Amino acid sequence: MKKKRLNLSMVFLLTMSMILAACGSKDEGGEKEGTGGKQTEEKPKFISILTGGTGGTYYPLGGSFAKIIKDATGIEANAETSGASAENMTTLKKGDGEIAFTQTDIASYANQGKLMFKDNKVDNVKAIATLYPETIQLVTTKKSGIKSVEDLKGKKVSIGAPGSGTAANAEQILEVHGMTLNDVKKQDLSFDESTQGIQDGTIDAAFVTAGTPTGAVEGLSATEDVVIIPIEQDKIDALIKKYPYYVKDEVPAGTYGLKDKVTTVAVQAMLVVRSDLSEKVVYDITKAIFENLDQVTHAKGKLIKVENALNGVGIDVHPGAQKYFDEKGVKAP
Repeated sequence: MKKKRLNLSMVFLLTMSMILAACGSKDEGGEKEGTGGKQTEEKPKFISILTGGTGGTYYPLGGSFAKIIKDATGIEANAETSGASAENMTTLKKGDGEIAFTQTDIASYANQGKLMFKDNKVDNVKAIATLYPETIQLVTTKKSGIKSVEDLKGKKVSIGAPGSGTAANAEQILEVHGMTLNDVKKQDLSFDESTQGIQDGTIDAAFVTAGTPTGAVEGLSATEDVVIIPIEQDKIDALIKKYPYYVKDEVPAGTYGLKDKVTTVAVQAMLVVRSDLSEKVVYDITKAIFENLDQVTHAKGKLIKVENALNGVGIDVHPGAQKYFDEKGVKAP
């Protein structure tokens, strides 16, 4: 009887040790608590980079970043088309993507639960870096006769795809000119749809918030005399005073065949990531991008510089990206 009890005790102890070992193994290879939530330690096999429409700047840049990430880290990456900034933040919140392009103003709205994110606060996304100015381009043609923002009254005007950051820019620019969206015949079109509509004569003008030159507008300039409507200095000052994430900008002469530079404003394009990606994975991705910028084929690649990566970020930086910037001595201004 004693021998039987001894054997049962040994079986019990052996079973418990196996259970504890399994639990320890799961903890070591599973998750760890990180800033803003739990971070998965496992290196993903695939990541989606949410961009924008094919006619904008995000999509071609996303393609370059995807190739760089794959080559440098071994993670399969793919650039996905989307409705751009606001939609991208919502998609990351749902977990249906890993990395995304967005505007600094939209990331701030999402993080704070303001404006279009009033009932949909996004709290699982952190910054990788800011990239380049996102120029607000009010696009029309010479034959439209539109020469100022005020001339948009009563006209058919595209303010960007539903869920995009361009709509907020359009509304705020109209606001400083004493106008609202009710003063125009609002259209919600992508950049490609907007320029096609201008060419076809179904709309009169379009707001396009993207790095210049923008593919869709370049396409329009091949068949039409493109005009970019300027924003006057007093309106720029008023806009920046109320919405500090704007900066003065210009569309250079020669762009789209323009004879002279055009004064306007810009926000910043930025790259964001789900906060549950591990510090190591985000560090490797950040390092891969900033140390292989010579492989970016789009003209905007020349404006992306590591020393400017923390300018105007506006939301918390992911620890993995921060680790890389600390190594490079990059600090927020």
